[in-house]
Amino acid sequence: MEIKKYFTLLSLFCVFVCCSQDKETVKKTTSKDQPILLADPTIFYENGVYYLYGTTTGDFPNGEGFQVYTSSDLKKWKGPIGAQNGLALKKGDAYGTKGFWAPQVFKSNNKFYMIYTADENIAIASSDSPLGPFKNDSKASMFNSGKQIDPFFFVDQDGKKYLYHVRLTNGNRIFVAELNNDFSGIKEETLKECISGVLPWENTQNVSWPVTEGPTVLKHNNLYYMIYSANDFRNPDYAVGYATASSPMGPWEKATESPIISRKDVGINGVGHGDVFYDKNGKMKYVLHTHFSNSGVSPRKAAIIDIDFEGNKIKADAKSFVLLTE
Repeated sequence: MEIKKYFTLLSLFCVFVCCSQDKETVKKTTSKDQPILLADPTIFYENGVYYLYGTTTGDFPNGEGFQVYTSSDLKKWKGPIGAQNGLALKKGDAYGTKGFWAPQVFKSNNKFYMIYTADENIAIASSDSPLGPFKNDSKASMFNSGKQIDPFFFVDQDGKKYLYHVRLTNGNRIFVAELNNDFSGIKEETLKECISGVLPWENTQNVSWPVTEGPTVLKHNNLYYMIYSANDFRNPDYAVGYATASSPMGPWEKATESPIISRKDVGINGVGHGDVFYDKNGKMKYVLHTHFSNSGVSPRKAAIIDIDFEGNKIKADAKSFVLLTE
Protein backbone atom coordinates (compact mmCIF):
# COMPACT_ATOMS: atom_id res chain seq x y z
CA MET A 1 0.00 0.00 0.00
CA GLU A 2 2.72 2.45 0.98
CA ILE A 3 4.59 1.77 -2.28
CA LYS A 4 1.39 2.33 -4.30
CA LYS A 5 0.76 5.66 -2.53
CA TYR A 6 4.34 6.72 -3.20
CA PHE A 7 4.06 6.09 -6.95
CA THR A 8 0.65 7.79 -7.12
CA LEU A 9 2.04 10.92 -5.45
CA LEU A 10 5.12 10.81 -7.69
CA SER A 11 2.92 10.58 -10.80
CA LEU A 12 0.81 13.53 -9.71
CA PHE A 13 3.94 15.57 -9.03
CA CYS A 14 5.32 14.76 -12.50
CA VAL A 15 2.03 15.80 -14.15
CA PHE A 16 2.09 19.10 -12.19
CA VAL A 17 5.68 19.82 -13.19
CA CYS A 18 5.02 19.00 -16.85
CA CYS A 19 1.92 21.20 -16.92
CA SER A 20 3.86 24.03 -15.30
CA GLN A 21 6.64 23.67 -17.86
CA ASP A 22 4.09 23.63 -20.69
CA LYS A 23 2.56 26.86 -19.40
CA GLU A 24 6.00 28.45 -19.12
CA THR A 25 6.86 27.33 -22.67
CA VAL A 26 3.61 28.79 -24.01
CA LYS A 27 4.30 32.03 -22.13
CA LYS A 28 7.74 32.34 -23.70
CA THR A 29 6.77 31.42 -27.25
CA THR A 30 3.62 33.55 -27.45
CA SER A 31 5.36 36.74 -26.40
CA LYS A 32 4.74 39.07 -29.38
CA ASP A 33 7.20 41.83 -28.57
CA GLN A 34 10.70 40.96 -29.73
CA PRO A 35 13.44 43.58 -29.29
CA ILE A 36 14.92 45.10 -32.44
CA LEU A 37 18.60 44.22 -32.33
CA LEU A 38 20.36 47.13 -33.99
CA ALA A 39 23.27 49.25 -32.78
CA ASP A 40 24.27 52.77 -33.94
CA PRO A 41 20.67 53.32 -35.11
CA THR A 42 19.30 56.10 -37.27
CA ILE A 43 15.73 56.94 -38.34
CA PHE A 44 14.81 58.56 -41.65
CA TYR A 45 11.27 59.87 -42.18
CA GLU A 46 9.61 60.04 -45.60
CA ASN A 47 5.94 60.30 -46.65
CA GLY A 48 4.43 59.09 -43.38
CA VAL A 49 6.90 56.22 -42.89
CA TYR A 50 9.78 55.96 -40.42
CA TYR A 51 12.75 53.94 -41.68
CA LEU A 52 15.06 52.47 -39.04
CA TYR A 53 18.60 51.40 -39.97
CA GLY A 54 21.62 50.41 -37.89
CA THR A 55 24.54 48.09 -37.26
CA THR A 56 23.28 44.52 -37.12
CA THR A 57 24.28 42.84 -33.86
CA GLY A 58 21.86 39.89 -33.69
CA ASP A 59 21.95 36.57 -35.55
CA PHE A 60 22.39 38.33 -38.89
CA PRO A 61 26.12 39.13 -39.30
CA ASN A 62 27.03 42.80 -39.75
CA GLY A 63 29.36 41.75 -42.56
CA GLU A 64 26.41 41.34 -44.92
CA GLY A 65 25.08 44.91 -45.08
CA PHE A 66 22.33 46.98 -43.47
CA GLN A 67 18.83 45.92 -42.50
CA VAL A 68 15.88 48.33 -42.44
CA TYR A 69 12.65 48.31 -40.41
CA THR A 70 9.59 50.47 -41.03
CA SER A 71 6.84 51.97 -38.88
CA SER A 72 4.01 54.46 -39.25
CA ASP A 73 3.74 55.30 -35.55
CA LEU A 74 7.16 54.52 -33.94
CA LYS A 75 5.46 51.76 -31.91
CA LYS A 76 4.77 48.89 -34.30
CA TRP A 77 7.77 48.01 -36.44
CA LYS A 78 7.98 45.66 -39.43
CA GLY A 79 11.13 44.07 -40.69
CA PRO A 80 13.71 43.54 -41.70
CA ILE A 81 12.01 44.75 -44.86
CA GLY A 82 14.84 45.86 -47.16
CA ALA A 83 14.73 45.30 -50.93
CA GLN A 84 17.21 42.42 -50.78
CA ASN A 85 16.23 39.78 -48.23
CA GLY A 86 15.63 42.44 -45.60
CA LEU A 87 18.77 44.39 -46.49
CA ALA A 88 18.69 47.97 -47.73
CA LEU A 89 22.38 47.70 -48.65
CA LYS A 90 23.90 44.34 -49.45
CA LYS A 91 27.59 43.47 -49.51
CA GLY A 92 28.80 43.34 -53.10
CA ASP A 93 26.59 46.20 -54.30
CA ALA A 94 28.78 48.90 -52.76
CA TYR A 95 32.08 49.42 -50.97
CA GLY A 96 32.96 47.07 -48.14
CA THR A 97 33.64 43.46 -47.22
CA LYS A 98 33.01 43.51 -43.47
CA GLY A 99 32.18 45.74 -40.50
CA PHE A 100 29.14 47.53 -41.92
CA TRP A 101 28.52 50.08 -39.18
CA ALA A 102 26.68 53.29 -38.36
CA PRO A 103 24.64 54.21 -41.45
CA GLN A 104 22.93 57.55 -42.04
CA VAL A 105 20.28 58.05 -44.73
CA PHE A 106 19.34 61.37 -46.31
CA LYS A 107 17.64 62.69 -49.44
CA SER A 108 19.17 65.00 -52.02
CA ASN A 109 17.77 65.93 -55.47
CA ASN A 110 15.06 63.25 -55.25
CA LYS A 111 17.62 60.53 -54.61
CA PHE A 112 18.30 58.68 -51.37
CA TYR A 113 21.82 58.34 -50.03
CA MET A 114 23.32 56.11 -47.37
CA ILE A 115 26.65 57.16 -45.89
CA TYR A 116 28.21 54.43 -43.78
CA THR A 117 31.29 52.67 -42.41
CA ALA A 118 32.80 49.47 -43.84
CA ASP A 119 36.31 48.07 -43.44
CA GLU A 120 36.93 51.02 -41.06
CA ASN A 121 36.51 53.48 -43.92
CA ILE A 122 33.64 55.72 -45.02
CA ALA A 123 31.60 55.20 -48.17
CA ILE A 124 28.38 56.42 -49.75
CA ALA A 125 25.75 54.61 -51.82
CA SER A 126 22.52 55.73 -53.46
CA SER A 127 19.06 54.34 -54.18
CA ASP A 128 15.69 55.32 -55.63
CA SER A 129 13.98 54.07 -52.47
CA PRO A 130 14.68 54.19 -48.71
CA LEU A 131 14.27 50.40 -48.78
CA GLY A 132 17.15 50.09 -51.21
CA PRO A 133 18.90 48.58 -52.91
CA PHE A 134 21.61 51.14 -52.11
CA LYS A 135 24.49 50.77 -54.55
CA ASN A 136 27.87 52.27 -55.38
CA ASP A 137 29.13 51.09 -58.75
CA SER A 138 32.72 52.22 -58.12
CA LYS A 139 32.81 50.21 -54.88
CA ALA A 140 35.31 52.71 -53.50
CA SER A 141 35.56 54.52 -50.17
CA MET A 142 35.12 58.30 -50.11
CA PHE A 143 38.73 58.98 -49.16
CA ASN A 144 41.82 57.08 -48.13
CA SER A 145 43.70 58.59 -45.22
CA GLY A 146 43.89 56.14 -42.35
CA LYS A 147 40.98 54.62 -40.47
CA GLN A 148 37.75 56.53 -40.00
CA ILE A 149 34.23 55.55 -38.90
CA ASP A 150 30.83 56.98 -37.87
CA PRO A 151 30.05 59.48 -40.65
CA PHE A 152 27.41 62.19 -40.26
CA PHE A 153 26.30 64.39 -43.15
CA PHE A 154 25.21 67.97 -42.38
CA VAL A 155 24.06 70.78 -44.68
CA ASP A 156 24.18 74.33 -43.34
CA GLN A 157 21.70 77.07 -44.28
CA ASP A 158 24.16 78.50 -46.79
CA GLY A 159 24.19 75.19 -48.66
CA LYS A 160 27.68 74.13 -47.59
CA LYS A 161 28.00 70.42 -46.90
CA TYR A 162 30.01 68.98 -44.01
CA LEU A 163 31.13 65.50 -43.05
CA TYR A 164 31.56 64.84 -39.34
CA HIS A 165 33.29 61.55 -38.62
CA VAL A 166 35.57 59.71 -36.21
CA ARG A 167 39.26 59.19 -36.90
CA LEU A 168 41.10 56.40 -35.13
CA THR A 169 44.20 58.25 -34.05
CA ASN A 170 45.34 58.21 -30.41
CA GLY A 171 41.76 57.45 -29.48
CA ASN A 172 38.42 57.83 -31.25
CA ARG A 173 38.41 61.54 -32.10
CA ILE A 174 35.65 63.46 -33.87
CA PHE A 175 36.68 65.48 -36.94
CA VAL A 176 34.90 67.66 -39.50
CA ALA A 177 35.66 68.61 -43.10
CA GLU A 178 33.77 70.30 -45.89
CA LEU A 179 32.27 67.79 -48.29
CA ASN A 180 32.45 68.02 -52.07
CA ASN A 181 29.11 68.94 -53.63
CA ASP A 182 28.94 65.65 -55.52
CA PHE A 183 29.69 63.64 -52.34
CA SER A 184 32.88 62.32 -53.95
CA GLY A 185 35.03 63.12 -50.93
CA ILE A 186 36.14 65.83 -48.54
CA LYS A 187 38.13 69.02 -49.06
CA GLU A 188 41.27 67.80 -47.31
CA GLU A 189 42.50 71.34 -46.54
CA THR A 190 39.41 71.92 -44.35
CA LEU A 191 39.89 68.84 -42.15
CA LYS A 192 39.81 69.80 -38.47
CA GLU A 193 39.54 68.03 -35.13
CA CYS A 194 36.39 68.82 -33.12
CA ILE A 195 36.64 66.96 -29.81
CA SER A 196 38.30 64.05 -28.03
CA GLY A 197 37.67 62.25 -24.74
CA VAL A 198 39.37 64.30 -22.02
CA LEU A 199 36.64 64.75 -19.39
CA PRO A 200 36.10 62.29 -16.49
CA TRP A 201 32.64 61.18 -17.71
CA GLU A 202 34.11 60.50 -21.17
CA ASN A 203 36.71 58.04 -19.88
CA THR A 204 35.39 56.42 -16.71
CA GLN A 205 37.78 53.47 -16.99
CA ASN A 206 40.79 55.75 -17.51
CA VAL A 207 41.94 53.90 -20.64
CA SER A 208 44.83 54.99 -22.84
CA TRP A 209 42.56 55.07 -25.93
CA PRO A 210 39.71 57.45 -25.01
CA VAL A 211 36.57 57.31 -27.14
CA THR A 212 34.26 60.02 -28.46
CA GLU A 213 32.09 58.89 -31.37
CA GLY A 214 28.69 58.77 -33.06
CA PRO A 215 28.34 62.50 -33.82
CA THR A 216 25.05 64.15 -34.80
CA VAL A 217 25.09 67.85 -35.64
CA LEU A 218 22.15 70.28 -35.79
CA LYS A 219 21.55 74.02 -35.66
CA HIS A 220 19.27 75.89 -33.25
CA ASN A 221 19.03 79.65 -32.70
CA ASN A 222 22.22 80.25 -34.71
CA LEU A 223 24.15 77.82 -32.48
CA TYR A 224 25.55 74.49 -33.67
CA TYR A 225 25.06 71.44 -31.47
CA MET A 226 27.08 68.25 -31.63
CA ILE A 227 25.51 65.32 -29.81
CA TYR A 228 28.02 62.50 -29.29
CA SER A 229 28.78 59.40 -27.22
CA ALA A 230 31.79 58.69 -25.03
CA ASN A 231 33.57 55.69 -23.48
CA ASP A 232 34.07 52.32 -25.17
CA PHE A 233 30.69 50.94 -26.28
CA ARG A 234 31.28 47.88 -24.06
CA ASN A 235 31.61 50.09 -20.99
CA PRO A 236 28.38 50.26 -18.92
CA ASP A 237 29.08 54.03 -18.65
CA TYR A 238 28.78 54.54 -22.43
CA ALA A 239 26.67 57.71 -22.49
CA VAL A 240 25.53 60.74 -24.49
CA GLY A 241 26.62 64.35 -24.15
CA TYR A 242 26.82 67.39 -26.36
CA ALA A 243 28.94 70.40 -27.29
CA THR A 244 28.15 73.74 -28.93
CA ALA A 245 29.87 76.07 -31.40
CA SER A 246 29.16 79.28 -33.28
CA SER A 247 30.49 77.73 -36.50
CA PRO A 248 30.13 74.24 -38.04
CA MET A 249 33.93 74.06 -37.93
CA GLY A 250 34.08 74.86 -34.21
CA PRO A 251 35.73 75.48 -31.81
CA TRP A 252 33.42 73.30 -29.72
CA GLU A 253 32.56 73.92 -26.07
CA LYS A 254 31.36 70.87 -24.17
CA ALA A 255 28.19 71.22 -22.12
CA THR A 256 28.79 71.16 -18.38
CA GLU A 257 25.58 69.15 -17.83
CA SER A 258 26.80 66.21 -19.92
CA PRO A 259 26.09 63.37 -20.00
CA ILE A 260 22.42 64.01 -20.73
CA ILE A 261 21.57 60.33 -21.35
CA SER A 262 23.25 57.63 -19.27
CA ARG A 263 22.50 54.42 -17.39
CA LYS A 264 21.72 56.51 -14.32
CA ASP A 265 18.87 58.12 -16.25
CA VAL A 266 17.29 55.16 -18.04
CA GLY A 267 18.30 52.17 -15.90
CA ILE A 268 20.10 50.11 -18.53
CA ASN A 269 23.79 49.91 -19.41
CA GLY A 270 25.58 51.18 -22.49
CA VAL A 271 23.18 53.82 -23.80
CA GLY A 272 24.43 55.85 -26.73
CA HIS A 273 25.47 56.25 -30.36
CA GLY A 274 22.29 57.37 -32.03
CA ASP A 275 20.81 60.12 -34.16
CA VAL A 276 18.31 62.96 -33.86
CA PHE A 277 15.04 62.81 -35.81
CA TYR A 278 11.66 64.55 -35.68
CA ASP A 279 8.33 62.74 -35.55
CA LYS A 280 5.22 63.59 -37.62
CA ASN A 281 4.30 66.31 -35.14
CA GLY A 282 7.73 67.91 -35.22
CA LYS A 283 8.72 66.53 -31.82
CA MET A 284 12.47 66.07 -31.40
CA LYS A 285 13.66 62.56 -30.53
CA TYR A 286 16.89 60.62 -30.29
CA VAL A 287 17.20 57.01 -31.42
CA LEU A 288 20.07 55.11 -29.76
CA HIS A 289 21.20 51.68 -28.64
CA THR A 290 21.65 49.95 -25.29
CA HIS A 291 23.42 46.86 -24.03
CA PHE A 292 21.39 43.66 -24.31
CA SER A 293 21.06 43.59 -20.53
CA ASN A 294 22.88 44.80 -17.45
CA SER A 295 25.00 41.63 -17.59
CA GLY A 296 25.63 41.36 -21.34
CA VAL A 297 26.65 43.78 -24.10
CA SER A 298 25.54 42.15 -27.36
CA PRO A 299 23.33 41.90 -29.27
CA ARG A 300 22.50 45.55 -28.64
CA LYS A 301 18.95 46.88 -28.63
CA ALA A 302 17.48 49.95 -30.33
CA ALA A 303 15.56 52.52 -28.27
CA ILE A 304 14.05 56.01 -28.50
CA ILE A 305 14.04 58.90 -26.02
CA ASP A 306 12.50 62.38 -26.25
CA ILE A 307 14.93 65.29 -26.25
CA ASP A 308 14.33 69.02 -26.61
CA PHE A 309 15.87 72.44 -26.25
CA GLU A 310 15.41 74.40 -23.05
CA GLY A 311 16.87 77.75 -23.89
CA ASN A 312 20.26 76.91 -25.33
CA LYS A 313 20.53 73.58 -23.53
CA ILE A 314 19.49 70.11 -24.64
CA LYS A 315 17.45 68.09 -22.14
CA ALA A 316 16.42 64.44 -22.33
CA ASP A 317 13.18 63.09 -20.86
CA ALA A 318 14.17 59.84 -19.13
CA LYS A 319 10.51 58.87 -18.60
CA SER A 320 9.97 58.74 -22.37
CA PHE A 321 12.71 56.12 -22.93
CA VAL A 322 11.36 53.04 -24.73
CA LEU A 323 12.96 49.98 -26.32
CA LEU A 324 11.87 49.27 -29.89
CA THR A 325 10.14 45.99 -30.66
CA GLU A 326 8.81 44.15 -33.67
